[in-house]
Amino acid sequence: MRASPFVPAQYPELAGARRRSASINSEWLSGRIAAIAAQFADIDNVEEIERRATAWLTDPCQVQALLQPLINALAADPWFEPPFKVSRDRLRTGIALLDCPAVALSVTTICAAELNRLPLPATVVMPGRVTLTHYVRAGKALMRRWRAAPAARDFSATGAASARELSPHVLEDSALIRQDGRTSGHLFVRAEGDIVALTATIKPSAAPLIREYAIADGSLVRVACADEAASRIEMLLTFLRVSGRTDASAIFDSTSRHPAFHLRWSAMREWLMLDGYTARTRLAEMCAHDANAEVRAAAAATLPLLD
Repeated sequence: MRASPFVPAQYPELAGARRRSASINSEWLSGRIAAIAAQFADIDNVEEIERRATAWLTDPCQVQALLQPLINALAADPWFEPPFKVSRDRLRTGIALLDCPAVALSVTTICAAELNRLPLPATVVMPGRVTLTHYVRAGKALMRRWRAAPAARDFSATGAASARELSPHVLEDSALIRQDGRTSGHLFVRAEGDIVALTATIKPSAAPLIREYAIADGSLVRVACADEAASRIEMLLTFLRVSGRTDASAIFDSTSRHPAFHLRWSAMREWLMLDGYTARTRLAEMCAHDANAEVRAAAAATLPLLD
């Protein structure tokens, strides 16, 4: 077999690493990962998802059984390629174990030396989802915490209430922490040892927005969409507009009535650029009756320009 140009000739073992790993990974994904995914299949009750996630996170036997085949494979073959996605920087390494409609399971390690060296970030993020985290090793980490009011249907970035800081919390080994990312955020500011954590991110009932607040005064800095489905819809609406699909007015109209206010206005903006004449009636309705003040203001400012 011809060596890959990216694999040094003195390491022939590396060239076949993916092939050797494939059978182990296939068995792991179809067996152990599929079994865990089945525990969360067809469940939309948030309390039940949290109960099952808690049971999995705090059961060392389940976690050990999940990871042991990969540990054995790596011990036998230093070139073994695990089948999961890994993100890594100087501070943090994250491994995505499972991603299904109900929950995402991941492992994270944080380097204490790097954490203690880095300056404090300027902002704290409220990610919009509930997480359950089992700190297998907590490293006596100091967690600073903030809380803000939930982003209701009439949320407006203009004049949004500030986040307030809560009392800090020192983590202990084996702690299970529930964080409601719809109303709270946290930062680790120092630790005596490295942190190893298992996290379950609960997907149903997530907030549509990610919010970022300034640490200095708690003021809102920026807002982003947290809903992957909404982001895909926005891209598809743009595609319809760029494609000149004036026959898709029913799609733009229905999306302009979506529960997420930012998606309603995104649909209207694309519709106006595509066919302002057809969009005008719906724009006037949004100006008068939309539940969100910012959408009403944007519609009110746009209507006379359109006319």
